[in-house]
Amino acid sequence: MMELLLPPPPEYCPPWMMPPPMPSMYGSLSYLPPPPPYTAVKPCLSHQALFSAEGAEHGRRLVTPQLNGSEPGDKPHTLEDYALDHFRPPPKRTMSRSITLASARRPAVDTLWRYSREPIKQPLLKKLLQKEELAQESVYAFAAILKYMGDLPSRRNRTGNDLTDQIFDGPLKHEILRDEIYCQLMKQLTDNRNRLSEERGWELVWLATGLFTCSQTLMKELSQFLRSRRHPIAQDSLHRLQKTLKHGQRKYPPHQVEVEAIHHKTTQIFHKVYFPDDTDEAFEVDSSTRAKDFCSSISHRLNLKSPEGFSLFVKIADKVISVPEGDFFFDFVRHLTDWIKKARPSRDGSTPHFTYQVFFMKKLWTNTVPGKDKNADIIFHFHQELPKLLRGYHRCTKEEAARLAAYVYRVRFGDSKQEFSALPNILRELVPADLIKSLSSSEWKKNILQHYTQDAAVGLLEDNEMNNIPMFSYCTTQPGMSPEDAKIGFLKLIYQWPTFGSAFFEVKQTTDLNYPDHLLIAINKQGVSLIHPATKVCLEFLLVVKMILMKVAKFDGEN
Repeated sequence: MMELLLPPPPEYCPPWMMPPPMPSMYGSLSYLPPPPPYTAVKPCLSHQALFSAEGAEHGRRLVTPQLNGSEPGDKPHTLEDYALDHFRPPPKRTMSRSITLASARRPAVDTLWRYSREPIKQPLLKKLLQKEELAQESVYAFAAILKYMGDLPSRRNRTGNDLTDQIFDGPLKHEILRDEIYCQLMKQLTDNRNRLSEERGWELVWLATGLFTCSQTLMKELSQFLRSRRHPIAQDSLHRLQKTLKHGQRKYPPHQVEVEAIHHKTTQIFHKVYFPDDTDEAFEVDSSTRAKDFCSSISHRLNLKSPEGFSLFVKIADKVISVPEGDFFFDFVRHLTDWIKKARPSRDGSTPHFTYQVFFMKKLWTNTVPGKDKNADIIFHFHQELPKLLRGYHRCTKEEAARLAAYVYRVRFGDSKQEFSALPNILRELVPADLIKSLSSSEWKKNILQHYTQDAAVGLLEDNEMNNIPMFSYCTTQPGMSPEDAKIGFLKLIYQWPTFGSAFFEVKQTTDLNYPDHLLIAINKQGVSLIHPATKVCLEFLLVVKMILMKVAKFDGEN
């Protein structure tokens, strides 16, 4: 099996180091190209960043199918009987003089439930004949099916979204079209002697079953059709259909990642997710994966005690948006991609290409207590809180800043003191920006080194032992402390501050003369704080309960 090795994603500034208001997350797809006789088509440059070979060794590969998807001697299920009651009558045939007796005895080539290379002029189902707009849409969809399967010439790239959008956009918006699309696909896979056409038709069935189901009347026919076929995609499509019945239908046509995956004969998609500690892992996602399921899968893999408070974030262009837990993952990414394309059209009129990345991060800090979940502290909490400290968002004394800098130094360099010689060059990576000039570089070095090397008799105590001990006595870094324990010590110190776990926003105001022009807003589980950006003094604080009452009062006033 050949292995496609693609370049790593371009260098980026980690989202948790970007300015507020939003945190972020990155991601990419993992897959291997198909074995012979399939040919791997090289993705466009804008999509190479989505793909990686990592994790794909667990992917499910497809074997070479039998012709027409069935074993010799088996009788695959067709829509012949269903068509008698539900299909429109086929167009009348005229007998020309040139037709011989032998050709007249052959089955009618225009039988509606069998494969045909000819476009249709009317929908297959009788129930659509009197609905002009939907009938026309079904005709366009069948033409797109022919083009995708190679039965009708097309200038469009089959690996793109254009043809699949034409096929699936209608039935996703109009339930009555879903039966029509499934009938069209089953028709084109019945007695199809064109091997390449049949392969591409099964790709469309695989995509369709991950998007929507059909009516109860057609469900029996569709299930029997899939069960009676020996094509490897048939059984997987039946499984996807059952999952769609259970989890509900999608809102948007397939994302290009899904289209390219099945085009490369890969029915498992591995998506790369990045974490705040600069690590990443690949996770399997499918068409029915919702954000909540994705979060649970990640939480389980990382041995977190609970996925509560965590969220997926998608970064595309310069936008970073949290994925609602109830949304299908690929639906959200598709919607976001389409939105950014419309909002930022290319100057030459061509379709712009945007890659996206996915992150998994802590979003809600309501029940976060340092030391309660060590893995969450080490992977997420420390790395998400450190940038807030370095930007100078917290109200911090020079003594506290030196102690915290000692923790950060140990996280980065462990027991090595060699980097202290270059401490002035890395001071901005250790000390809050608003405090750096309050001491000279030599004074900062002396204070940080003192806390780094000091033997603390108390050290890091368990939570139930520190209640009667002054805060600074257990925040001092001990020689030999591991980087992991230093992260937890860092968090336990700033946990004492009222702004711990806050989301910070730098804003400009012009309405209240009592406040400075620029304000720092901190939002956390207690409420909203208006903070002076220079002194870090809280100018006003609104409790969560008060905010809710204000919102209710406003709602009552409007009504």
